[in-house]
Amino acid sequence: MVGHVTGTRKEWLAARLELLEAEKELTRRSDELARRRQELPWVRIDKAYRFETEEGEASLADLFGGRSQLLVYHFMFGPDYEAGCPSCSTIADGFDGFSVHLANHDVALWAVSRAPLPKLQAYRRRMGWSFPWASSAPGDFNFDFNIAFTEEQEREGQVEYNYRAEAEPRWRAGQEGGGEKAESLLATMCGTDTATYHRDRPGMSAFALEDGVVYHTYSAYSRGLDALWGMYQWLDRAPRGRNETGIWWLRRDEYGKGGKGRDAPCCA
Repeated sequence: MVGHVTGTRKEWLAARLELLEAEKELTRRSDELARRRQELPWVRIDKAYRFETEEGEASLADLFGGRSQLLVYHFMFGPDYEAGCPSCSTIADGFDGFSVHLANHDVALWAVSRAPLPKLQAYRRRMGWSFPWASSAPGDFNFDFNIAFTEEQEREGQVEYNYRAEAEPRWRAGQEGGGEKAESLLATMCGTDTATYHRDRPGMSAFALEDGVVYHTYSAYSRGLDALWGMYQWLDRAPRGRNETGIWWLRRDEYGKGGKGRDAPCCA
């Protein structure tokens, strides 16, 4: 957290106008990055991916639902999890609010996970969500888009995530810092062990449907998802910012339970 100073309204306004120029530059840079995303070459997808949905088995093209664009959030919910990832859940809390706007702009939004459909449906009911959620099990979709890895890949250090080979995770090397081990804590919240939790990762992918052909147009992982954390966009404008000490967020239905609060550990 940045330490604060006090001052006059005149001093505040001078500093604010200076900051405004930096914000405008960031906005222009963001617009430029969006344009470059849209200029990426489209890659044709010929593999016949299959998904389980509430309406039955579906192809990747079916997920478009008559629209020409599809956004998929790769939600961390592995087949051995008992609950969805708390971080992904925080991002997904915003889906219902804006998905209707996307749908009316020719864009379909889906979450996709490897857990079996009944688990996804039960968790969605628990969280009070209504956005469409498909199971990719037991297919290759998550593996092909580098957000799921086998036990062998993990064991032999053959994990490539966020467009680079991944060094040995700190949790496996016993080097995890801080008062609480982040990966281990999140794994516990999902009802699984750390290694199993780590074999699924977060990400988002964009697709286009043109003349009956599906194309992959964009994917982002890790901190490339930062802008999707709706709460952080608000916290970054709050007086104390993110003010984080480790993993402080909970699932939306866990706050206030069992003495948990702003300063309590997630699994207290």
